[in-house]
Order: sequence, then structure tokens, then C-alpha cells
Amino acid sequence: MAVRPGLWPALLGIALASWLHGSGAQQSATVANPVPGANPDLLPHFLVEPEDVYIVKNKPVLLVCKALPATQIFFKCNGEWVRQVDHVIERSTDDSSGLPAMEVRINVSRQQVEKVFGLEEYWCQCVAWSSSGTTKSQKAYIRIAYLRKNFEQEPLAKEVSLEQGIVLPCRPPEGIPPAEVEWLRNEDLVDPSLDPNVYITREHSLVVRQARLADTANYTCVAKNIVARRRSASAAVIVYVDGSWSPWSKWSACGLDCTHWRSRECSDPAPRNGGEECRGTDLDTRNCTSDLCVHTASRPEDVALYVGLIAVAVCLLLLLLVLILVYCRKKEGLDSDVADSSILTSGFQPVSIKPSKADNPHLLTIQPDLSTTTTTCQGSLCPRQDGTSPKFQLANGHLLSPLSGGRHTLHHSSPTSEAEDFVSRLSTQNYFRSLPRGTSNMTYGTFNFLGGRLMIPNTGISLLIPPDAIPRGKIYEIYLTLHKPEDVRLPLAGCQTLLSPIVSCGPPGVLLTRPVILAMDHCGEPCPESWSLRLKKQSCEGSWEDVLHLGEEAPSHLYYCQLEAGACYVFTEQLGRFALVGEALSVAATKRLKLLLFAPVACTSLEYNIRVYCLHDTHDALKEVVQLEKQLGGQLIQEPRVLHFKDSYHNLRLSIHDVPSSLWKSKLLVSYQEIPFYHIWNGTQQYLHCAFTLERVSPSTSDLACKVWVWQVEGDGQSFNINFNITKDTRFAELLALESEGGVPALVGPSAFKIPFLIRQKIITSLDPPCSRGADWRTLAQKLHLDSHLSFFASKPSPTAMILNLWEARHFPNGNLSQLAAAVAGLGQPDAGLFTVSEAEC
Repeated sequence: MAVRPGLWPALLGIALASWLHGSGAQQSATVANPVPGANPDLLPHFLVEPEDVYIVKNKPVLLVCKALPATQIFFKCNGEWVRQVDHVIERSTDDSSGLPAMEVRINVSRQQVEKVFGLEEYWCQCVAWSSSGTTKSQKAYIRIAYLRKNFEQEPLAKEVSLEQGIVLPCRPPEGIPPAEVEWLRNEDLVDPSLDPNVYITREHSLVVRQARLADTANYTCVAKNIVARRRSASAAVIVYVDGSWSPWSKWSACGLDCTHWRSRECSDPAPRNGGEECRGTDLDTRNCTSDLCVHTASRPEDVALYVGLIAVAVCLLLLLLVLILVYCRKKEGLDSDVADSSILTSGFQPVSIKPSKADNPHLLTIQPDLSTTTTTCQGSLCPRQDGTSPKFQLANGHLLSPLSGGRHTLHHSSPTSEAEDFVSRLSTQNYFRSLPRGTSNMTYGTFNFLGGRLMIPNTGISLLIPPDAIPRGKIYEIYLTLHKPEDVRLPLAGCQTLLSPIVSCGPPGVLLTRPVILAMDHCGEPCPESWSLRLKKQSCEGSWEDVLHLGEEAPSHLYYCQLEAGACYVFTEQLGRFALVGEALSVAATKRLKLLLFAPVACTSLEYNIRVYCLHDTHDALKEVVQLEKQLGGQLIQEPRVLHFKDSYHNLRLSIHDVPSSLWKSKLLVSYQEIPFYHIWNGTQQYLHCAFTLERVSPSTSDLACKVWVWQVEGDGQSFNINFNITKDTRFAELLALESEGGVPALVGPSAFKIPFLIRQKIITSLDPPCSRGADWRTLAQKLHLDSHLSFFASKPSPTAMILNLWEARHFPNGNLSQLAAAVAGLGQPDAGLFTVSEAEC
């Protein structure tokens, strides 16, 4: 029943006056406001009040109020009155009292809740009127239900002995309402009420008090709420039994050989499920001294037999000694040949084979493989010239350009067979089981004290190994890997978001005497007031730890980070798996999203799809999408744009406009498409995109002109004006090709560095000591705009070396040596000879 048109303003005025007349606070329980002098018994009381409810996916929720006696009921949500047209009202009369009753219903949509999501909780409340006053119902809170895909902690496989306790941890994905957890054993539900040997803790861990053989199974943690049901990876639990000997049998009778025996079996219990076998022998013999044995042992034929056996044994021993002497002589000759061929190592220091330490199984100490295919660049470190030994001034720019004459050896890492062999070797260790089995996102090389560089092409990811970072006498095989976020479970709490790729360098545990520098892109807009940035590192046990809080670094830390607009450079003396994570401190925190529009290269049907990708503004994310589109047969149809995505809990919307209806027809049934805020802000989902499907009116249609809009609600947006021929226009195809990187994935020795080695040593020797005139490493850091890291540089044995290493990492591959030369030349050192390199020194 509708309210009379003239009654609504009056009712609204009464409602506002009544509301202000109350306590002023929004109560969560029913509150009555009687009219002075009115009968309090005739105040409205609620038969049905709105209750807390969750929005599942995009389905609106229904709120119901019913009051008696009541002349009007209206809803108020988050302090604002709901429009009259949005109410569904039913009036009736109570049979027993004859008083008027009303029931009112409203629908609340997901879009209404998202408008205030993150600022405050969305709530609604009923206000009922009668002739005696008003009554307010309890508040009903409406929340958007969700359940993330990734578990914060999953159970891990275990091998335990019989009667040992088992604890399988499980931390379910974040969700609203919180997920309920149950456990499956070989797909059967684990019910602690039926098995007193197991119970589930408040933290959802499954505990087996005493392991039984029947507990050997695959265990799965299941999390569920009203939105979805998630399963963790299964953890195989094996309960094993070590074997134990049965008692010895009685001794046998004494035999003709003057011995007797006894036996036992490994059956008390027998080994089960991979348990250890019994140690020792199952048969025991010894001599016996019966009368028969004394008589037979003294016979002459037995004595002859024993003498013959001893003679044969002596002959065999002499033959073995002769073979050993011959082998030793041949080995000495082989060793002399190898020693004479030491020139093949091309600058590598002689290294003896040493076993790895027991407490550090990842430490690699190996001898150079002389059979490895190498490329040798010959020449001296300085260009040779006729005549006297010339002097070269460091202030001249050409001296800081790469020297073509350096002699070094490059171990090629490009052949697929070598890479696959390296990955297979790493995969045998538990820590490396999550390494990708492909080789496109992985590179490796063999390095010694000369250092080098690893790089994953077209990703912005590199690892600089400075000279002397590896101890002299050691050779390490080092790898660099880019992980897909879905392959590595990185738990993110609260408003945290992944800003960089997840990168591994290793092997972990190798001894380094200088920090290496890991370079990787990030998509955060660096602003100290808006972000709390942390460097996370995964331990060998699989847990992630905060090893560095940017802005709160201490010089004594094992890690340090130089953060720039689009990249970060991590100093570390411990290799491992790293990721940069940010937590927004305000709604001003933004991430850079790169927007890419792709469409088919060839269109053989009437349908034509435009795919709009929204990805992190990093080289690795761009590389993944480009490779995917090559497989799909797609091409870039517009120049990429950057969108700043705010931490405002608002979704990203995409729409297409101005499609010429005479040539094309849009198959989009709604005005826009949406990508949920959490899918983007979490940062762990790849290939986020929306597709717009258009249909040509005629097969001959080839020209397309339209607009694509991408914007965040109440935030930044971008517009693409599409105008091209779908059959022959390829003018944007070269844009992505121009961003590709060149070079070799692994560079070893001096070829990896742009600053010539001897000039580098001259700069370090000159600038490390303090100078009263200020012409030392501190001034160089200021000239290179690195003076914010002075305390970190000062904590290292050679501050100048740290500055030059960072310069090499930041300016790869061009080196930008002219700017460095100008900074060094402007220090005003009194002795210019410190910056010269002569031919005799080369």
C-alpha cells in the first residue's frame, strides 16, 4: 500500500524531529521515543527486526521489519533515509487487539555496500511510528562475503615413527564470514568425536596424539563459508616402524667344521612403511670344542688344506699390490698433464675439491670444469701502444668506457640441455622443489672471486655479484629465478599488497664476503607518508619473514634497499627468495597499473574480441602478457597507458562506447564490466583482463572506431580512442618490441662490469681514506645523489666499492659512465696521478 503524496514530507519531518529528540547516538538495540502525555502501551514494538546478513557474490539481500501498532515504518541506512519508492509496505490489522500493524521490506545491493566499504560498516535500521511516539529497531549490519583462494598456511608432508605425535598446521584463507575448517583423511571426514586419538585445535591444526599405522594417509585441510569451499594441497603422512630383532635361537649342535651357530629374525617388529632395517647380522657362528672337533682337527690332510689356502691368499695379496703401483704411476703422469694445461682456466684461481660442510649442505666448492664450452676474449686490460708507457687521465670520459681488451671466460648458460640439467639437479633438494621446470624465467652461471652478473631478459630482474663477493678459492654455481605468484604462496595480511615480482637467487647458505645486489621492478608509487614497505624473505622451512622495513634500516642489518621510482636494489649477503610488499597507510597510496589492449591479428569470423589487460607496471608482468598473446595470436592495438590505482576499496570499471551501429554490434549486455578491488590490490593474480566482444554486420567490414574507458570508481581513469583497420593495421606492434632487452643472461668476470677493473681499484684506493678537504667517498655519494645511504656505506670495509657496485646495478646495460666520470673528476683530488693507469700496470 503506497503512502499518500502529501503525507511523506510530514512524516519525514516527524521522523527527523523524533530522531533528534532521542539520545543522539545510534543505538544497536530497540529504542522507544514516546510523545509526552501519550499512552506508552501504544508505542510500536517490533515483531520482526532486521538481522545481520551477508551479500554473496552479486545477489542483493532482503531486510524485513514488522511492528505493532504502527502507522508508518521506514528504513534508515548509514544515517540516510531510504527512498520511499524503495520500500515494499504491507498493512494489516492485528486480530486479537485490532491495532494497526505494518511490515516493510527493502533490498540492499552490493554496489550500495561498496560505496562505504572500508570507511565504515554498512548498517540499516527501522523506525516505526504510532500515535504515541516512535521506536527504533536494532541495527542490522550488511557485509560482503568472500573467501580468498590461497591458504595462509598449508599442511606439509611428514614421516613419523610409530606412537609419535603428529601436528598438521592449517591457516585458512582470509574470508568474511571467517571460514570453518574441517579435515579429510584420504577424502574421508576426520571426526574427533569418533576417534579420541585426534583433535582439532582452535588454530585449526590437526593433532594426532599417538601415530598409528592406520594414520598413514593423505590429509587435506578444507575451509568453507557461505561463499566458497577451498581445499589445501594434500599432505602425505607416513607412519613408519623401525625393525627390531627377535631373540636369538638356541645354539646348534657342533658340526664337522668345529663350529656351531644360532639365528634371529628382524620381525619383532618387522620394518613397515620405509622404516629402518635391523642393524647387525641374523646369523652368529663360533668355534666349538667337542671331542669330535679335537680329533678331526689334528688329521694330516686338514693341515695340508689349511696351508694351501694360506698360500693362495698370499699370492692374491701380492698381485693386488702390483696393480696398485701401476695405477699410481699412471695417475702421476696424468696429474702432470693437467697441471701444464692450467692456461685453460682463463683467469680462474686453482681450486681444490673440498667436500661441503655437514652443517651447510648448500655450500658449493667445485673445481672448474675444463670440458665446459667457453668463449674467450683475448687482449690486455689496457690498450697497448707503441712507444713509451703512456698515462691516461681518469677525467677523460673514454677511460671509463668498457675496455675491449679484457681477458675473461664466459660459461654459456643458454643451451636448453644445460639449463634443464641444472634445474633437475636443484630439484633433488627440498628447498628447490618449487623452482619452475622451464628455463625461460631462470638463468644461472658459474662464478668465482672475479664476480659477474645474472639477468632474466625482459623482466628488469638481475643479480650483480661484485668482485671479491665470492671468497678466493671458491667457485659457485648461482641461479636467478622469477616465480609466478600462483606457484609461491606468499601470505598477505590486512591491507598488504605485492608490489614486486617474487624472485629467488641461490643456492641459499653459500658464503659471501661482500653484499650482492638484487635488482627488480616494483609498481608502487613511493611516498613515505602513504606506504609502509617491507622486504620479505622465505626461509628454508617455507615461512615468510620481514627482513627489512624500508625507512628503518640500520647499518648493521644484513639487508639494505635503494628504492627508486620503478625499481628497487637490494643489498644482501644471504641468498634466498625475496619479494617487496607494501601496506597502505592512507587512501593516497597508489599502485601503477599498465593497461594493454590486444585483439586478434587475423579475424576469420564475424566476432572480434578486444582484450583489456590490467597488470602491474613491471617488465616481468608485461613479458608474461606478451608471451600469452603471442600464443593466442593477438596484437597490440593501442599504445599502453598507466593508471594509478588507489587503496580506496573501489573496483575497476571498463566500458566500450561510440561503436558505429551500422558496422558493428556490441554483445555486452551491461553498461560496464568490473574487476573487484581485492583482485587487483592483492597483487597475486596474473592476467587480469576483461574482453569486449563485437560482431561485424558484414564480413567486409574492416574499419573499427570506438572508445574504451578504464577507470577506478572515484579515482584515476584512462580513455583509449581506437581507430584502425583490423585486417592490415600493425602500427602498434613495434611498441613492445622496442622495450626488449639484449645481452647474455650470464656475464662472468670483467665483462659484467662497465667500469674497468684497474680504474675501479684506483678510485676505491683514493676515496676510501678520509680526506680533510672532503674529496672522499662521502662527496662522491653526494654528487651521485646517494647521500641518504652514508651510514650503510660507512659500515662496510670499502664504502667506495659499495657506491660503485650500486652504480653498476642501477645503470645496466649502458653504464652512464660519462656522469660518473664527471662526478669523480669534480672531487678536486690534489694528486691527479691517483687516477691514472699506465701500460706497465696492465
